[in-house]
Amino acid sequence: MLGSGRNMSLHCQSKDNDLGKQNIADGNEFGWDFSDNVIGTTLFFCDLGWQNVQEFHFNAYSFARDRVRCGDAGCSWLVSVEGIYGLNGQTGFWEFMYQWPN
Repeated sequence: MLGSGRNMSLHCQSKDNDLGKQNIADGNEFGWDFSDNVIGTTLFFCDLGWQNVQEFHFNAYSFARDRVRCGDAGCSWLVSVEGIYGLNGQTGFWEFMYQWPN
């Protein structure tokens, strides 16, 4: 939800899977499916960029943080001009998770 037709670049990966660089138009979505590993260390991280943020690194999925918070429906993120919100699958509320650097 960056608005004004702003596009965003996104490159997400884990230790084993590189999802490639994506150019996401304002209002569009990008997603992927995966399963947690048996030892509970699954981690997907992303580098994101758009007009006001050259490159921002964040964890899109961390087993320890997100297994319960995201639930069976998976993790949903909302990128906005003030930062990144994550949907809490238990409460149904968007929580402010990451603020852009100054």
